Amino acid sequence: MRILYDSKERMYKDPFGTLTPNQSCTLHIHIPSSVQATKVMVQFNHQDGTPSHTVPMEYQIKRGAYDIYQGKFSLAHTGLYFYYFYITTRTGGFRLFKQGNDTNMEAGDCWQLSCIPADFTTPDWAKGATIYQIFPDRFHKAGRCDLTGKLEPYTVHQDWYEEVSWRPTPEGLVLNNDFFGGNFRGITEKLDYIASLGTTILYLNPISKSFSSHRYDTGDYKTPDPMLGTEADFAAMCKAAHARGIRVILDGVYSHTGSNSLYFDKERTFGGKGAYCTQNSPYSGWYTFYQWPDNYNSWWGFDTLPTVNKMDKSFIEYIITGPDSVLEHWLKLGADGFRLDVVDELPNEFVLLLKKRLRELKPDALLIGEVWEDASNKEAYGIRRRYFVDGVLDSCMNYPYRTAILNYMKERDGGQGLKETVMSIVENYPPQVLSCNMNMLGTHDTPRILTLLGVGSECRERSREWRASFRMEADQRRRGKELLKLGAALLFAFPGSPTVYYGDEAGMEGFEDPFNRRTYPWGREDRELLAFFQQLGQLRKGQEPLRLGDISFFEAGDGKLGFTRSVNGQTLRIYVNHSMDAWQVPVGRVLFGHHIHTLAPTWLSLSPMGFCVTREE
Repeated sequence: MRILYDSKERMYKDPFGTLTPNQSCTLHIHIPSSVQATKVMVQFNHQDGTPSHTVPMEYQIKRGAYDIYQGKFSLAHTGLYFYYFYITTRTGGFRLFKQGNDTNMEAGDCWQLSCIPADFTTPDWAKGATIYQIFPDRFHKAGRCDLTGKLEPYTVHQDWYEEVSWRPTPEGLVLNNDFFGGNFRGITEKLDYIASLGTTILYLNPISKSFSSHRYDTGDYKTPDPMLGTEADFAAMCKAAHARGIRVILDGVYSHTGSNSLYFDKERTFGGKGAYCTQNSPYSGWYTFYQWPDNYNSWWGFDTLPTVNKMDKSFIEYIITGPDSVLEHWLKLGADGFRLDVVDELPNEFVLLLKKRLRELKPDALLIGEVWEDASNKEAYGIRRRYFVDGVLDSCMNYPYRTAILNYMKERDGGQGLKETVMSIVENYPPQVLSCNMNMLGTHDTPRILTLLGVGSECRERSREWRASFRMEADQRRRGKELLKLGAALLFAFPGSPTVYYGDEAGMEGFEDPFNRRTYPWGREDRELLAFFQQLGQLRKGQEPLRLGDISFFEAGDGKLGFTRSVNGQTLRIYVNHSMDAWQVPVGRVLFGHHIHTLAPTWLSLSPMGFCVTREE
């Protein structure tokens, strides 16, 4: 017989999930009577492994073959804690650790528990949102922009549907300086389309003046890239988005700048006052030179991306605290928050200062972090990150969900692994963060989801030229679409904020960057797939349980997933069938479905690749 304890079940730990300081929590552990336990203690450790405190557990009752012990405690201070049990018996004693959802003696992991600030809030408008991500140069072009001041050299494609430039120069450099001319006015023109997907947040990749088309090589933080338009164009776009109930989030790139920038000015295009040009530059403290001017610290070794000293006083003033800081500048023009690029490369102190100032400037502003792992226990560069225990990040890019959904769709997992990933995030993240989490299947950093699902891999063993020219065959595209529908249904049904990367809803193809950053296919959309995403977006917008409900799984395995989303007395049941066989399920009112067949008034059959959302009545 096993010792029973599962922190995700309220019968063992109540309340579920994170705690706030001095909040009471009760633990129950079920120990077989044959163990002959005489004493049970809980050992809590700090995040660095040093002991914090112990909690005694008292014998409560015997139930069947088990002795049930109970312990009550609270945590005085915010922080990330880990704990295990120590059980003393008549003949000795042992430690009890976590092993999956089970327990194990003397080997395994500790259970995790975060204590978060009691006043940690996230914006109500961001909870359960639907996000649409745009790579600005490739979405839509309207009119002409004044290109005076555009960093050179650059090329502009004359045909919207041309292939992106991907071949390196004879010197082996990948310049990323080809543009299609997507701009603010183009986005404004298409806001009704964006709204038709149920969108409530518009997230833009970088828009500041930069040399490259991806614009992560910032040239001037406070100036929009001339190819995109003017500050007035940006403000008009924000105003039009707000009129449709859509908030605007910008990309904050503060780990590095471009070498061709006002601050570094390696090409001397900004007047020669940058840190590369003179050691008396007002920006000299922003950078680390090993031997000035040519030997300097750069992001992952790319000399076009000099790394910034984030805690430099003048950098903090420029970005965060000073008059007309970068934060204040864009918020005044209409932005509603920021997504922090590579947030794990920013010091905890920097992010905390940024969040504090952001909320001073705009009390309901949103702060999202790019984190590829579980952000609650993230460790980067030898430092444990404090995103939640300091109440810093309102939301994270939820790559763990993406990985788990892909494993399920690629049949590497029958559903149990996906359930465990979802519930682990649900347990580890504060509920106010969970509902704002940026859940996605594709981004500017991943292959197009349709290609990945239709082909089955990233085809890295093939040449770059092959991947550039590749287009899916009919059977690959058909399979990719079916899997994408299934994955999107999960994405829109899980807690958090489903995110659509521009064009995924229209059937865009492509492997890695830059092939995942082609232009939106206006007039050439996959209409059937687009209609599916529009229906899914509007369903979520109209159903509170999908946006804000708690989640509970009742089926996970053999390709079948079943779970509920419940809030305010309303419950929706979601069924997903990725098995080889039909699945007969009891249903109430069907709100949305695919590959379903009615067997009786209260019974449906889900074919393979079928799914449905039903309301309990």
